[in-house]
Amino acid sequence: MALARSRITAQGQISIPLEIRRKLSVGPGSILEWQEELSQIVVRRVGRFSSEDIHNAVFGARVPKPKTLDELKAGIPAHIRKRYARG
Repeated sequence: MALARSRITAQGQISIPLEIRRKLSVGPGSILEWQEELSQIVVRRVGRFSSEDIHNAVFGARVPKPKTLDELKAGIPAHIRKRYARG
């Protein structure tokens, strides 16, 4: 069942119905992302920050030292022991 309908203009523009704008919390200047999933087109509101923006905010400009697969596999149980240790 369709939530709402829009008409495409000759210039390829559409108006987003008010109820959809409210559901997506979008307004003038918002960016929408169109993605094909199986046989459907899905429209999503683009977040304000990319994963790269968040990474740089958390870790700064430093680049983490690359780790081998064995180091990564050993680090998971060590992290769990450290995080959930009692006492």
